[in-house]
Formats: sequence, structure tokens, C-alpha cells
Amino acid sequence: MVTRVVPSVCCHDCGGSCPLNIYVENERIVKIEARDLGIPALRPCARGLLYHYRVHHPDRLQYPMKRAGERGEGKFVRISWDEALSEIAAQLTRIRDIYGPAAIFNQTMSGSLAQLHSLTLTPRFLNMAGGHGQRWGGASFQGGFFGSMATYGRTDTGNDRADLLNSRMIFLWGCNPAESIFSTETRWYLLQAKERGTRIVCVDPRLTETASTLASQWVPIRPGTDAAMLVAMAYVILEHGLQDQAFLDKHTVGFDMFRDYVTGEEEGIAKTPEWAEKITGVPAATIRQLALEYATSKPAAILAGWAPGRTSRGEQYHRLTATLQAMTGNIGLRGGAAAGLDMNFGILPVETTASKDYSLDIYGFILSMLSNPVSQDKPLHEYAVEGIRDHTIDRVNFTKIWDAELRGKVGGYYSDIKMTYIAGGNPICQAPMSNQGAQALKKLEFVVVHEMFLTPTAKFADILLPVCSWCERNDIRFAWMFGHYAMYANKAIEPLYETKTDLQIFTELASKLGIHGYNDRTEDEWLQLFAAQHGIPDYEAFKANSFHKQESPEPWVTFQSQIKEPERYPFPTPSGKIEIYCQRIADFNRHEALPPIPKYVEGWEGVNDALAEQYPLQLITTHPPKSVHSQYQNIPWVRDIEPHAVWINPLDAKARNIRNGDRVKVFNDRGIISLAVKVTSRIMPGVVCIYEGAWYAPDASGVDQGGCANVLIKGDHSPGGALCSNSALVQIEKA
Repeated sequence: MVTRVVPSVCCHDCGGSCPLNIYVENERIVKIEARDLGIPALRPCARGLLYHYRVHHPDRLQYPMKRAGERGEGKFVRISWDEALSEIAAQLTRIRDIYGPAAIFNQTMSGSLAQLHSLTLTPRFLNMAGGHGQRWGGASFQGGFFGSMATYGRTDTGNDRADLLNSRMIFLWGCNPAESIFSTETRWYLLQAKERGTRIVCVDPRLTETASTLASQWVPIRPGTDAAMLVAMAYVILEHGLQDQAFLDKHTVGFDMFRDYVTGEEEGIAKTPEWAEKITGVPAATIRQLALEYATSKPAAILAGWAPGRTSRGEQYHRLTATLQAMTGNIGLRGGAAAGLDMNFGILPVETTASKDYSLDIYGFILSMLSNPVSQDKPLHEYAVEGIRDHTIDRVNFTKIWDAELRGKVGGYYSDIKMTYIAGGNPICQAPMSNQGAQALKKLEFVVVHEMFLTPTAKFADILLPVCSWCERNDIRFAWMFGHYAMYANKAIEPLYETKTDLQIFTELASKLGIHGYNDRTEDEWLQLFAAQHGIPDYEAFKANSFHKQESPEPWVTFQSQIKEPERYPFPTPSGKIEIYCQRIADFNRHEALPPIPKYVEGWEGVNDALAEQYPLQLITTHPPKSVHSQYQNIPWVRDIEPHAVWINPLDAKARNIRNGDRVKVFNDRGIISLAVKVTSRIMPGVVCIYEGAWYAPDASGVDQGGCANVLIKGDHSPGGALCSNSALVQIEKA
């Protein structure tokens, strides 16, 4: 039997971008292995190595289907591709002509992070079809996006992970790269740094795999209070005169006002470690020790994970990580970090300059070339802050899409939504308020879903279209973050059954609607264009080797040019400097929880909320270690390796007469979910954890037996637009 070995790359939205060898026999993938590129940091995890279990799963959708029962029942009948696409074209035209293009909403998400076959295909099509309703904000990093734009004027604030070898001290703050990856190279360089003697501190409510294997010290902290600890660390640094005043005077604006807030000159309350201990649960002595170590361990890095930013005041945490790095002069310095969003989109376009932001060049079809007609000439949304988060009144925040679909103009939204298009996403499971989501999808006039499986969201489709996996198409994948490399995802097998790529589907739909120019290149021509744009000199060799690295004599350090030559390379902020005080936020002046200097601002559903009497446990919803969001939830080995459960501290379990393995109910005013319990001292008292991504499965009484954490998450956002998936209060009882 002939075995083909196909070089490829994992295209999941999992935090990595890992090289793979795909072994094929008789057009069936028999195994996937790590591909050795001579770069020890590039090692895939189980998500990529076992992807063929998804490709050849017996429940793969095989042909187009039309709803046969009530929406949400999951009953369908088989139809032809021509029938399916004709129905979609007819309904899209009808709804657009009767209600206007804003009645058609795009709910596509990041099912693939490849360059061509990506989430940008949907808005490109809908824009060319007349426009559509669209969201602002997202599930991942909106707090960090806002904080970095306010502070630096850019979002690409992360250094190459290789630069961690130059650090003397590293904070992993709400950051768990041993499980959530956060760039494939991160774990390897952290391990090397640890072996060199670098102090690594993990600040996290859970003793994660990262904390247990890489950290010198674990600091458990109450969710949503990270900003208070950072402010108290600033107090200690000022108390001992350890700030880099020369750096602050030269490169920042507004530090004096921040100092007055920290010392108590502004409000009469000094932000001491004792003040912070009452808020965070972190002992004052620990805060002092860490602040002094940090301020005297230059160069030091804060890797600002995104989890603390997914809280009701998450942008303050991100702004404060940047402020502390500025206070200690650790920005633009080898071994330091800019913190903030702590992101960099890997390989850069050919025309890169020291001061240009390429953070939006993550996907293939550049949307600026095809603006949405619905948004043209519209005024800014009330939550927009010009130059930081520019979005118009027609846009709906990610957390409020279900509410917008249910209430429309009566609820104050721009339009009455009648149709939604979902390609590459499972929002019933991935967006907050899952129960509300089920109501919203039932109310709409038409729902289209592209999927590989009959997911909880797919059950609500009127037309359900079967799509290819990333093993059944060609594409390019750039490093998820930090590593300046690209990989070619060679097609391993021909598309199974009647499946098509999203690009094929939209190309055929465009033809039915008389749209010209949607896809004016072949797949290979698109990929060759992307390769050329990113400085890959020999496209055919790139395809054959499936790898290109943008060589650099030294690891990339963000803002190095701005610090070395500030007159030549100013920060892209109005002041040209790091803005600890942000005048743009001050001018906004429409939200008291969004101060112009970074502060600790108490959020909703924290430990001091009045709701805590009824729901005394703080819920965090973390990424599962063996699956990608809601992908892999139907693969048996995932459930067997680590059964879905709610983590609870032994003290909280004992108070509720709960034992490890018991079936429990987790609930609040938004809903009830049922799942097993994991009693463990690896989570701090008062906090419980449920992995996100579980498949929503309500029973006849409305209790979700799938254990979907988003049933319990509030459908509201932080002032900067962040999903608040770590700001929820719950109670737990035996089922």
C-alpha cells in the first residue's frame, strides 16, 4: 500500500501554528505526526496530531440539507447544492429588498485562521451583495485591543518569544501557554528561561499546568481584581523610589496624574498592598515582595494573558500592565515587554517600517478594499472612542447580538435583524447567554450555517451546508503570533462526500446573485499573491517545503525604535508618546468606568456585588486543554482524557456536601447547567472554573445537560467592548 506524506500546518484558532506531516493511504488520513523543521520550539499538541479523527468522523455532514422540523430540533432532509444555493440567494434577496441590507447579520467566527479560507470570506460576500449587519468587539482580546490602542496607538505590542531568554524575571499574568499555547514557541522559550534561572511568576486563580511546571511562584487572585494588584505594585515601586523617572519623563505623558491616584493624592486613599489585599485576596506581603523583585530585576517582562481582560473592567488590567512596564523602563528593551495586548501577528509584510501597525493583516482578503455599504457615512456608536475603537451606530457588540436579534429597533439597535449567516462558528456555545441565543435564532426568518457537524448552532439552520476540513484544501498559515514564519497547508485528500470549501460556496452564491469579481483568482493565484505580499521569494519551493522563515539577526523587540529614536519614530498616539493619561478617553467622557488614567475600577458580579449573597461563587471559563473552543467536543477521546467538570475548592465543596465526581447544578438568574464536579485544591476558594466550548444541550425543563458555561455568562461588555466571560457569579448544588 502506497503511503503519501503531505507536509502541512495546523489551522486551528488555538494559539498555535504548528508544522505537521499528514500520512495518507487510499485517500484516507491514517495518522498525523510532528514535522521536524530543525526548530525545537515548533512542536504540535494533540489538537493537531489527532485532527484526522474529525476529518473521518462518522458524523461528518455529507450533503446540503434543508430544515424539516422546528428550528432547533435538528431535523433535516437532503437537497442538492443547486437547491440549497438557490434558496439562500432567494432569501437573501428577499430580506435585503424588504428590510434593507442591515437586516442580514454576519455571525461568522474563527473556525479557521488560515489566510485564504478564513472568516473574511463571509463579509466580503455580504458586502458585495449590498451590505450587512456586523459586530464590533469579539470573544478573545477586546480589552487588550482597547488598552493597547489607548496607551500605544498600536495593538502589536509583543516581542518575539525568543527574547524571553534575555529576561531576568517573567510574570505570566492570567497566561497559561502550557495548555492554551499562546504562540507555539512560548512554552519552549519559557522552559529554556527557567533552566537558565529566570524567575517566573504565575498570577492566576487556578494552579494551571503552566504554573505547576514552569513557575517559581503561584499567586492565586480573585477574578476581576488584577488591576488592584498592579496598582498596589506601583505604590510599592513609588514608595521605594524604584521607578525609572528618566524613562517616564522622556517617553510618557500623564504619569504625574497616575502617581497622584496611586499615592492617594487624588482620592485620599493610598493604594497600598493592604488596600489591595482586601480586594484581591493576595497577601500584602506577597504584593510587596513581588513589586520589589520586579522593580529590581531589570530586564523584566509581563506576559499579559487575555483572561483578566475578559472581565467587566478588563481594559484597565491591560493598561496597567503597560504602565508598570513603563514605570520600570522595560519597554523597547531586550528581555522586557510592552505588555498591554502582548500580541504580534508574526511574519510581516515586505514594506514593514518601525512605526507601522500591521496588526490587522492577519487574514487574506483585505476588507478595507471592500467596505460595508451599511456602515458608510454613519455616525460613531456611543461606545466608540475615536482613534481607539472606531465603530459606527449600525454595529452590535459581540455580547449583545442575541439581544439585538430579539429586540431590534425597539431595543435601541440600528436594525431589525431577520437573517443571520454563520460560516465557521458555533455561537450558541461560544457567545454569552446561550438560552437567549436559542430564542433569538428561533425568531429569525432565515438562518444559514456552514459546518462539518450537526453542532448545537447548526440545529437552528434553515439551510445547512457541509464544508471541507483544512486537510481538504490548500492554504497558507502565518505564525499565530511572534514567530516570523509561514507554512503552506498542502491539501492532503480530496474533499469528502459532497463537501465544498467556504470559498467555493460563496463563489457559486455570488454567481447566482449576479455579483462579479467576488473570486477573480484561482486558489493558487490567491495564495501566490499572499506569499508575494509577505516576501516569500520562491512560491513553488514554499509549497514543496511548506515552510518559510523571515530571518532576523536578533529577536524582534516591539517599540525598540521608538525608545532609541523617539524623534524619528514617535508612538502613533496624538502625543507621540506612551499615554498613561489618554486625552482621547477623557474627551469621550461618557462612561465613569473608563477613566483617562488606568485605575482599579470595581466591576459587576465580583465578590462585593450584592448578588454574591445569592450566588457566592465567582465563575471563570477557561480554554480546554485538548479541544479548540467547541471543536472536538464530539470526539470520544477528548471526553475520556478529561471529562467535562466544574472545578471547585475542597472548602467550598465541603460547605455544600459535594464530593468529587458528583453530578451538580451550576446556576444563576441566566440559567442552569448540569455537569460533574472536580474537587481540587488547584483552584482558590470562592472561585469555580468551567471549560468553555461544551455543547449546549437543554432538556425538557431547560436545564443544559451539556454543561455549556456560556449559559451563565452575562450578555454585556466592558466599557472598552470586552466579552466578560470571567465576570459571573453562580451557586452550585447537588443535582
